[in-house]
Amino acid sequence: MKKSSFLLAAMLAAVIGTGFAPTFTSTAFAQQAAEEKKTDNSVRPEFAKAIPELQKLLEEKKYAETDEKLKTLDAMDKKLPYESFMLHRFRAIIASSTNNTELLAASFSAMIDSPYLKDAEKLRLMEGLAGTYYNEKQYDKALSWGQRFLQGEPKNASMNSMIAKAHYLKADYPATIQKIREILAQNKADGVKPSEENLKLYASCYQHQKDMAGYASVLELMVEFYPTRELWSDLIYRVEHKAGFSDRLRLDLYRLLLINGNMDDAGQYVEMAELALLAGLPAEAKQAVEAGYNAGLLGTGKEAAKHKQLRDRANKQAAEDLKSLDAGEASARSAKTGLGLVNTGYNYVISGQAEKGIQLMEQGLVKGGLKFEDEARLHLGMAYLKTGNRDKAKEVFASIKSTDAGDLGRLWLLTRPAAQN
Repeated sequence: MKKSSFLLAAMLAAVIGTGFAPTFTSTAFAQQAAEEKKTDNSVRPEFAKAIPELQKLLEEKKYAETDEKLKTLDAMDKKLPYESFMLHRFRAIIASSTNNTELLAASFSAMIDSPYLKDAEKLRLMEGLAGTYYNEKQYDKALSWGQRFLQGEPKNASMNSMIAKAHYLKADYPATIQKIREILAQNKADGVKPSEENLKLYASCYQHQKDMAGYASVLELMVEFYPTRELWSDLIYRVEHKAGFSDRLRLDLYRLLLINGNMDDAGQYVEMAELALLAGLPAEAKQAVEAGYNAGLLGTGKEAAKHKQLRDRANKQAAEDLKSLDAGEASARSAKTGLGLVNTGYNYVISGQAEKGIQLMEQGLVKGGLKFEDEARLHLGMAYLKTGNRDKAKEVFASIKSTDAGDLGRLWLLTRPAAQN
């Protein structure tokens, strides 16, 4: 939050505010105006006479002389309420011009507690004080004024963010987390995209507390709203290295890496293709190999001949598999468990017949007898995403009971729709 923006807002409220419009006690018109305003902004003639001189001194930036003149006026007996208010206002101008934060705070506090400013004007002064103290690294005072400001404007995004940053700069990470959670909840309620700055602050708090689970949860939010190749790589790495992660899901990790553009070397494309062939998914192996060639990582260097052999093998098996899909479906329907239906269905999905494949996978889950049911549900959710049915995919992923497959399901929901087609 820039210092100039706060001071400008504060100065506008302090200098312009309700305007310099004192009235004199000797006129009936002044009394009537005061009654209409429900405030008495009367000043005595001897006080009013000094105002043009004070304004001239301020225009000439003679702040010391202005202050001496104010002290003389302040010493007058039986000051009227509006006279005291005007003294505070003149001092606020001096304080802003000379960067005297304590004087500014005292003047603003008195003006805020007076009846001569509208609520909106008072809020601008509170905002000015909070921002000034923040820029001067007096975070406790910034928080005090910021929280008071929020009583009038609880949804103010700039002030809420400033309060979060003030807590963070005090190294009060739990308070920062709590404030950012409040901000994120409000963002969600308003349908507003969270700011990247707040999410980075959120992630940093968990890092400072060495809470890697919390950090990973924020990574998911950052990937959802501000996806980058690096964030995806970090997130997938953390899921893969969680305690108890099943090696059976390694192919699924590669699927996420591939769809989000995070395959870094030829070995990853080769391993993904080999795993797909072992899983009986030659069409997917073919896709992985072709992606490696398109990336310029396969078909070159010392391993070029091996890459070609893998490509030929994947192409041949994919062609044979495509011819036998119908026969495989018939065999799967007559099997005792639903495993064949799930596998055949997923083969149809990979081969570009997603709707038919989903029907078979659903039938396989209903038939039951699956040793790794959560993996089947993970793949079914992925299939629904390929058809653009995100709501159904979300429902299927939510039914997964195991942590590792469930983690992957959440990550699939974070992938961009364009990447899923």
